[in-house]
Amino acid sequence: MWLIFNVLVTKPSYDGEYHLFFQHNPKGLDWGPNTWGHAISTNLVHWKQIEHAIEPDEYGWIWSGSGVVDRENTAGLKKGDEDTIIAIYTTGGYGQPPNLCVQDIAYSNDRGKTWTKYENFILRHIVASNRDPKVIWHEPTKKWIMALYLDGNIYAIFSSSNLKEWVGQTVINLPGAGECPDIFELPVDEDKQNKKWVFWGGNGNYYIGSFDGCRFQPESDVLRADMGANFYAAQTWSDIPDSDGRRIQIAWMAGGKYPNMPFNQQMSFPCELTLRTTPESIRLFRQPVKEIKILHNKEHYWNDQKLRLGDDLLSGISSDLFDIHAEIDLVDATEVGFIIRGEKIEYNATQKQICCLGRTAHLDPLENKIKLQILVDRTSIEIFGNDGQISMSFCFLPDLNNTGLDIYASGGEAKIVSMTIYELLSAW
Repeated sequence: MWLIFNVLVTKPSYDGEYHLFFQHNPKGLDWGPNTWGHAISTNLVHWKQIEHAIEPDEYGWIWSGSGVVDRENTAGLKKGDEDTIIAIYTTGGYGQPPNLCVQDIAYSNDRGKTWTKYENFILRHIVASNRDPKVIWHEPTKKWIMALYLDGNIYAIFSSSNLKEWVGQTVINLPGAGECPDIFELPVDEDKQNKKWVFWGGNGNYYIGSFDGCRFQPESDVLRADMGANFYAAQTWSDIPDSDGRRIQIAWMAGGKYPNMPFNQQMSFPCELTLRTTPESIRLFRQPVKEIKILHNKEHYWNDQKLRLGDDLLSGISSDLFDIHAEIDLVDATEVGFIIRGEKIEYNATQKQICCLGRTAHLDPLENKIKLQILVDRTSIEIFGNDGQISMSFCFLPDLNNTGLDIYASGGEAKIVSMTIYELLSAW
């Protein structure tokens, strides 16, 4: 039996393979001696779990961290023809004395099949349970940058030329976030001449700002990326090829409970991140990666279809896996929505809110229209509004006998501008 309960920061994409590391108790479902589990994929959809990457030792359990490809061999750890993959992680804390969290590295010269721990810690204990080192390469300064959680709302930035010796640069206060930082740069509105940096915390709070390799300067208020109940510790892959250019993110869907299953917790579906200008200023958008198309199976399509209370438009569709795309003109309806396997997703046109499973998210219509994409898995619903301007991630346990789907409008008439519903194949 095994357990997925966290995703580790920065997963390197290497030579056509995505590497996903996760904290894992291979001996059972209980909170226990954490290893780094390891899975690989070539398409972000089909994953193969391989041998554990990093095991606990005499110093303690293995906590979150990050992975990079050291293409220039800055750490001097390369042996053979393959570029070295280096994992930067936290160890200590629970499990073994002296119970102080420190930062360490391990490296692989065979594409992640085997790992060797470096002989020295790269950062000694600083304060509290300092943890979760996220490391990226900063091209303008030709240095590695580490974002590290310290305590409370405080994070620190360090820099290094060799991944082994680190110098403190600055601290960042990101209210309400807590642990698991991420830091990355994105073009605004696809303009590569206008880029901004995002500094991210564990619960999905983030800043948009500037970064010069030493200091991150926020240029926004604290923003929130996901308004669902089960979204935490989301991190992005490093080393995506320039020919691809995407910033791809995956999250731990914390809190899921699956009775009688030999696992608990799960990952979200990978999303592409973009920065776009909105009436409220620049915001981070999240949309499922295009690779979801690999799973598309039977397709149902409508356009220019009136939608009224009592319509039974989707009565012939039954499945437990869906990818739903809908653009809806609200016309004069006060509420529109879906009922998916017994769960209601409603848009309140008066309050301009999407509501689902006890959570709400504000979504302004565009020319009185809203766009929704909804991914339905056997134990999760992920909602994306207006091309990813808002997202809501939920774990849920549906009625196994209810595989139905419905769309409705109330308080007036609405119109389906276009809607495509894909029944999905299993990813396993």
